[in-house]
Amino acid sequence: MDNALLAVTEINDLWYTVPLIVAASLVYSATRHELLTPILTHAVRIGIWSVGFMVVLFAVLALMSWWS
Repeated sequence: MDNALLAVTEINDLWYTVPLIVAASLVYSATRHELLTPILTHAVRIGIWSVGFMVVLFAVLALMSWWS
């Protein structure tokens, strides 16, 4: 029972990345554009790029831990 509770609390830590990615991509996009539509489209692209980078980094680290 304790292991299941630990697994749930560890998954909740990943939810902190969502507002961080949203805020960082919006701020970065707002420094590049002045109108709302280009800001939002650029923020979505930067957010997808950030998530993709994190997934690739997670895969590399998971493979490194699996091989060792």
